[in-house]
Amino acid sequence: MARAAKAKKPKKEVSMEEALWKSADKLRGSVEPAEYKHVVLSLFFLKFASDKFEIRRQEIIDEGHEAYVDIPDFYTMKNVFYLSEESRWSYIMEHAKQDNIALLIDTALYTVEKNNVALKGALPDNYYSRLNIDTAKLASLLDEINKIDTQKDEEQDVIGRVYEYFLGKFALAEGKGKGEFYTPKCIVNLIAEMIEPYKGKIYDPCCGSGGMFVQSVKFIESHQGNSRDVSIYGQEYTNTTYKLAKMNLAIRGISCNLGEQAANTFSNDQHKDLKADFIMANPPFNQKEWRADNELVDDPRWNGYEVPPTSNANYGWILNIVSKLSQNGVAGFLLANGALSDDGTELKIRQQLIENGLVEAIIILPRNLFYTTDISVTLWILNKNKKARTLEQNGKLKRYRDRRDEVLFMDLRQMGSPYEKKYIELTEDDRKKVTDVYHAWQQVGYEKNYEDVPEFCYSAHRDEIAEKGYTLVPSRYIEFINRDENIDFDTKMKGLQAELTELLVQEEKSKADLLSVFKELGYEIKL
Repeated sequence: MARAAKAKKPKKEVSMEEALWKSADKLRGSVEPAEYKHVVLSLFFLKFASDKFEIRRQEIIDEGHEAYVDIPDFYTMKNVFYLSEESRWSYIMEHAKQDNIALLIDTALYTVEKNNVALKGALPDNYYSRLNIDTAKLASLLDEINKIDTQKDEEQDVIGRVYEYFLGKFALAEGKGKGEFYTPKCIVNLIAEMIEPYKGKIYDPCCGSGGMFVQSVKFIESHQGNSRDVSIYGQEYTNTTYKLAKMNLAIRGISCNLGEQAANTFSNDQHKDLKADFIMANPPFNQKEWRADNELVDDPRWNGYEVPPTSNANYGWILNIVSKLSQNGVAGFLLANGALSDDGTELKIRQQLIENGLVEAIIILPRNLFYTTDISVTLWILNKNKKARTLEQNGKLKRYRDRRDEVLFMDLRQMGSPYEKKYIELTEDDRKKVTDVYHAWQQVGYEKNYEDVPEFCYSAHRDEIAEKGYTLVPSRYIEFINRDENIDFDTKMKGLQAELTELLVQEEKSKADLLSVFKELGYEIKL
């Protein structure tokens, strides 16, 4: 009888980031591994821009306007970069095997930047020629990038994701040390869904690759809002990341003010007079020595509060955010959990924030949300106006109640779904559950629509927070069920006894079988 054909193993699906890493790793010996992300991202940008250009070009032809395919205005009207022939990905791929391919890539990037004002200072200058990469290795990388469908998931900040993945490969060397964490889409969406940035000025004081802005605009558009109703302000310290943010936003047609240059938000604030309606941020966690002892002691951003200590920048970021809020401004930002209960100066600042009625909600997030750290983090919601008021928002009437003396605590650590084996993401249903509770708590009629739920949420009065020493750790307020109280000890122990007995019996049998085999072979084992 013929043997049945062996079933083929399903081919393991490789993520886009993994594929890019493997292809970039072929550059080993020509380029330092820490440089891979810069090599990959500009090429990825060129492919991304070209794909959008080709889609728009085809649209123009399909509309019967073939005569206009080389008029830039027909592209810019749809927030698409017009690319001259030498800047197109098809041209690069056509000449990928030539010895001068590095020069052709540099020329393409230079031409794109020159012809598009929004990209000024965003793209590398004569970068690939200076690297002296072997032509075959560079061609191999181009082939790999050519396989990627950049339009496959338009909801994702793909440039930010790739950047973060590469950072993660060198987290100890440059990611964790600098606190550069790409904020996952699900968390940015959660912040946007909670603070609802439909209209006004949006600010991010540490904007990284611009992911907060990308997802905010996606949020507005997905809720039938108008992205032109918001203006975007940001700042970024690292020059390469600043350029990346400009690139990332420009390619999506998102106009922004990121300041004149990359700069430190504390020592060189690029938006001194800004009053933002919405602030979204993921500042570096637990930044040490962020200012000298005698530096920034009289900074107007600390007015009414203690000067944040030099040992940790967390409360420096909080007060910078508070100082930038408009009269009705709302902020959603991430901090390491330590900021909830720090003593000393931080405690005094936290007490003042609570007494001033600024703290609206504190939400503990699940672990393993980030590529580069498994740290558990907290989402803070600050609100400059927690008074009762009625307003129209994106076509809906919102009737807010007075909640100046209350703070909502939420614990999401039991939520989330695994992806890519070791990461967690909050699903759309998870986020809806959270935002529904939050918005019900905020509004008139909350007595009917909101209730404290053990192990999930709790509305605390300011007096209760004062009694607990102004800690903002959710577990100090949210009720947790002691499941051990309901366990019958005798029953539990008898169950364990039976399980262990079975295991030990099996172990003895296996041991006896093994000794018997060796005895039959003439190699008896005597114990």
